[in-house]
Amino acid sequence: MSSFGIFTHKDQLGREIKINTNSPPRIISLVPSQTELLFDLGLDEEIVGITKFCIHPKEKVALKTKIGGTKNLNIEKIKSLRPTLVIANKEENEKAQIEELAKHFPIWISDVTDLSRALEMISSVGQMTGKEKEAEELSNKISENFTLFAPLRETKTTAYLIWKTPMMVAGNGTFINDMLNRCGFKNCFETLPGHYPEITATQLQQANSELILLSSEPYPFKENHITEFKTLCPDSKIVLVDGELFSWYGSRLLHAPAYFKKLAERLRQ
Repeated sequence: MSSFGIFTHKDQLGREIKINTNSPPRIISLVPSQTELLFDLGLDEEIVGITKFCIHPKEKVALKTKIGGTKNLNIEKIKSLRPTLVIANKEENEKAQIEELAKHFPIWISDVTDLSRALEMISSVGQMTGKEKEAEELSNKISENFTLFAPLRETKTTAYLIWKTPMMVAGNGTFINDMLNRCGFKNCFETLPGHYPEITATQLQQANSELILLSSEPYPFKENHITEFKTLCPDSKIVLVDGELFSWYGSRLLHAPAYFKKLAERLRQ
């Protein structure tokens, strides 16, 4: 970091945290998409711990200490790494574990529900880590890419599945829902309560959606599942999609508009 002292930052929950920059930064990331962002901002040396689900960039995450899963953190291992900053997320991490860590370390928590909040998160992370310029350049490029992206001309009613048993879909108030809207997809389950509501096969059939998107994560839907859902909903078009490009809200957003464009072209054919 370019300056020294104790600085106060506000996270996306409105919490204030104090970061001491008098010693070399030691960052732990508890969210895969934010881990990739930190590496892309050039913080390779500052990152000391990541989750086992942090998979990008592959050659770099392999060298970092793993501190458990996003919802099953190894608190003692985190303590042993003596972080000066822990970056978490409201939805992806467990509240009780974050509250425990907050007793010992500065915890900055993101709450990303749409593109504007993602860009705000990128900017804040840049400010906290002394990478303001890099974060600004990244945010500007992401914004430009989305501005140039043209969604489908005709809105398609869509169900976006994230899990198979029980069957779960992306609902309202989620980052995925914002990406669906930007693609020109109308989420037929956005009126259900909860961010990721469970649905039955009957509900899926009754929704009569034109499009059913099977995400590659967190459940790894594969080609064989297309036949299964086609039997259930013969009038719907079933498509496998890259879950990272619909749900990761860090630097991977650079690539999302190009992917969405190809997907839209595929659906027009």
